[in-house]
Amino acid sequence: MAKLYFSYSTMNAGKSTMLMQASYNYQERGMRTVILIAAIDDRAGFGKVSSRIGLEAEATPFHPGDDLYAQLEGLNRKERIACIFIDEAQFLTRDQVWQLAHVVDRLDIPVMAYGLRTDFQGELFPGSKELLAIADELREVRTICHCGRKATMVARLDAGGKVLREGAQIDIGGNDKYVSFCRRHWEALMHGGAPAE
Repeated sequence: MAKLYFSYSTMNAGKSTMLMQASYNYQERGMRTVILIAAIDDRAGFGKVSSRIGLEAEATPFHPGDDLYAQLEGLNRKERIACIFIDEAQFLTRDQVWQLAHVVDRLDIPVMAYGLRTDFQGELFPGSKELLAIADELREVRTICHCGRKATMVARLDAGGKVLREGAQIDIGGNDKYVSFCRRHWEALMHGGAPAE
C-alpha cells in the first residue's frame, strides 16, 4: 500500500542527494519516477534538482496554484508512475499537500517529499506544517551543528555573514546564505548572548 512520506531536516543534511538516490534505485529497475521541485528554487537552473556533492536530476517545476493531483493523474494515465519525489516540499501549499495525499490514496502511488521543517526564525513552513500533520511516515534527516550536536535550526546570513533576525520567510539560497545550528546555538544567535554551558 502506498504512503505519503516526509523526510525533513535543516539545511545541508543531504535531502536532495537522498531523493536522487531513491529515484535512481527505482529507475535502475525499469520503474518510472517523477521528480517535482518548487519553481521558486532555481539555484541549479529551472526544473533541476541538485546536491552539494554534484548530483543533478531533471525535475518538473511546480507553482503554488498548480493542481498536482490533476497533473500526476494525467501523467500516470499515460504511463504508470512507480514513485513521486518532491524536492523543497516546504514550498507546497496546504492544498497541494492534500493533492499529494490523494495521489497516494486514490492512485496508490507512493509520494516521497523532502524539505525543511522550519524557517530561519524557527517557524514552520506551510507545506511542512501540513506534511507533519498528515504524512503516513515522518523521517528526520540529521545533520550537525559546529559543536557536534544535532542541528535542528537554520540561521539566515546577510552578505557580510551577519545573522538576520527579520525578513521574508522565503529567500532562496544555499551555503552562502544559511547555516544549520543546534537549538542552543541558534537561540544564542537569534536572541543574543552566549549559549549557556
